[in-house]
Amino acid sequence: MSDLPGTPTDESSARSWVESLPGIDAAAVDRLGMLEVMLREENQRQNLVSASSLDSMWLRHFADSAQLLCHLPEPFTCPWLDLGTGAGFPGLVVAALCPRLPVVLVESRSRRIEWLQRAASALDLPNVEVIGTRLEQVETFEASAISARAFAPLDRLLDLSARFSTSDTIWLLPKGRSARDEVAGLAGWDHLFHVEQSLTDPDSGIITGRLNGPLAGKKARSR
Repeated sequence: MSDLPGTPTDESSARSWVESLPGIDAAAVDRLGMLEVMLREENQRQNLVSASSLDSMWLRHFADSAQLLCHLPEPFTCPWLDLGTGAGFPGLVVAALCPRLPVVLVESRSRRIEWLQRAASALDLPNVEVIGTRLEQVETFEASAISARAFAPLDRLLDLSARFSTSDTIWLLPKGRSARDEVAGLAGWDHLFHVEQSLTDPDSGIITGRLNGPLAGKKARSR
């Protein structure tokens, strides 16, 4: 998906933006509508998202997650690995929009694990696998895309998860204002990372690109 629709600015335009993405059908948008209802209900039992973001769900969470699809190269193989999924962003949103794409969600908190499993079942997403454990305990496999939203600083994230990456894996890491500083300060890795402007937050960037591996003298964490 390389063609970017216009920039969303509020709930109405965010929903229209998601609907206009190439390859997204009405059923996919309906699944996000169901997810919104479920999130609002679940947020009364556990703090999945900040209360202040509930009234801007489509902009701050759904479109914010869906924009990562615009940075995927084509053709795209699978699976997509989402680290520290939490409430389901971006991985569960990606899975809801692309039900033919296997998506692996890694989450260690028990109540979040239960939520992700229940949401995937309710949305009828057999393409979702929830791995409920710490990332260090996940068996290594090759991912075609790796995403993480507010999971860890870039250097720490690579130490933990580079073992899932090949030279063809695309990394999609939504960040705040620190995005450019994290890329500029990254040492010890042979990478092709750059920062794309977030479409949903003028103060945020998305670190994206590929990782070739550690430089000589850098010992990557393996398991």
